[in-house]
Amino acid sequence: MHLSKTFFALVLCTTTIISGHAFAFNMPSELTTLNNQSLTQKISVPSTENIKSKILDQYSRWKGTHYHFGGSSHRGIDCSALMQAVFQGSMNMSLPRTTGEQINHGFRIAQNELKPGDLVFFKTSRATRHVGVYVGNNEFIHASKIKGVTVSSLANNYWQAHYETARRITENT
Repeated sequence: MHLSKTFFALVLCTTTIISGHAFAFNMPSELTTLNNQSLTQKISVPSTENIKSKILDQYSRWKGTHYHFGGSSHRGIDCSALMQAVFQGSMNMSLPRTTGEQINHGFRIAQNELKPGDLVFFKTSRATRHVGVYVGNNEFIHASKIKGVTVSSLANNYWQAHYETARRITENT
């Protein structure tokens, strides 16, 4: 009996979707006349590749800039100020100034779910955190104390040993 109800519900949902009766899902009537192309144009979600491209463009502007704790310019920048600059320049999004504030922004993402634009956090000492932005291929951009603004691999033993969490930032967080 339970199986037949499930099958009936599945058939009903499938035929409703195929026949285009959006009202079965309480969808506004104006959306029932939209074709897929115009619906895609109405909902603009930036693609992962677009975000990555914009972040890499920002990286090219900062690459090699020396690390300076508390710095926020091309004369010297720290990791959290770099994230502020990258997010503002690539996605027109504001981030808090410090890693302690940035780690509470957005929502938590598992390491295996990382997408370009996610912040990655590392606990580098008992009282110190470090932050970078993931760009895909297991790599992230950050302001290194030794190399300045650079790209590093998350697979590196040092970064894996100090990895703390990742956060996905959205416009309304």
